Amino acid sequence: MNGRVTDPEQGTRWWRWHLDYDDPASALSRRLDVVQRRIRDAVEDAPMGTIRLISVCAGQGRDVLGALDQHSRAADVVGRLVELDDANARAAVSALSTSGLTGIEVVRADASVTDAYGGAVPANVLLLCGVFGNVSDADIERTVRNASRLCASGAVVIWTRHRRPPDLTDAIRDWFEQSQFVEVAFDSPQDQSFAVGTHRLVGDPLPFAHGLRLFEFA
Repeated sequence: MNGRVTDPEQGTRWWRWHLDYDDPASALSRRLDVVQRRIRDAVEDAPMGTIRLISVCAGQGRDVLGALDQHSRAADVVGRLVELDDANARAAVSALSTSGLTGIEVVRADASVTDAYGGAVPANVLLLCGVFGNVSDADIERTVRNASRLCASGAVVIWTRHRRPPDLTDAIRDWFEQSQFVEVAFDSPQDQSFAVGTHRLVGDPLPFAHGLRLFEFA
């Protein structure tokens, strides 16, 4: 269920970026393994019943599809993968069509504006993976401080960021804490430059707001 697009003429810059996922030794592949594990944990720990999931800048949806493959609660998961790149969105749709995950949809839209999530909120699991390495520091802070607008009470947020200088991960962790999240895990293998953060919302979520721009890709 890797959702790979095989026609190279369909390969946009963002599609080609995903090719490293096919190399098990690459940093992206290693990061994907961690993200999938944290998604599985979040789904496993969710209260019984429907689990609403949102993936921001979902790409080909490999994290969600891989995490839910043969998961005992996969049928409980509904939600939305938001991706603007057409080739990646089509790859996600293709992979979903054979996955059996009938409750998950792919929406081709601008993931940086909250309008893309109308009808899919509030999420029990929110993915901000592959976002924070491509936007300004100010936009990362804005996104973190508004993340609960997309969340249900007790939601889990999973995010990624590189640790190359200047390492912003400590600041991101602080912003989540200041926004009424508690840290569940912070995965940063010593031999890798990536980090995967997992936080749980313990305060009241902010109200959903239409038309709010969270970030702009650099």
